[in-house]
Formats: sequence, structure tokens, C-alpha cells
Amino acid sequence: MRSDGGEITGTPDAHYDLIWFTERCLNNALRLEQFIADCREAGDTEAEELFVKAQADSRKGAEMGKALLAKRLGA
Repeated sequence: MRSDGGEITGTPDAHYDLIWFTERCLNNALRLEQFIADCREAGDTEAEELFVKAQADSRKGAEMGKALLAKRLGA
């Protein structure tokens, strides 16, 4: 995928990348909530543990992305 340098979106690529990353982390945390519920329903504690850890990592990534965006965008 080629970079547009912000000409098309009006957003510098580095900012766009941070926005994309943060959104994906948040989306992943939401999706994993369903996976965790499915594991609990099935009594699969091993997979549940994996998904809980992955969700924590996704939340951490989202928080890091939000903090860096705020710093870069002056919010």
C-alpha cells in the first residue's frame, strides 16, 4: 500500500497510522470480550486465559496510542 503523505486524507501518515493502530487495539479489545464470554460458557479456561491476556495487551496498546496521539495533536 502506498503512502499518500496526507494529500488525500489531509492527515499526515504518522498520525493516520497512530489513529488506525489505536482503533484496531480498541476494536480487538471489544472482540476479545466475546471470545472470553464464549470460553467461559464452554468452560475452556485455557483459551479464556489466553484471550484475557490478549485483551489486556490490546487495552495497553490503545492507551499508549491515545497518549501519543494526544501528545502529537496537542490535546
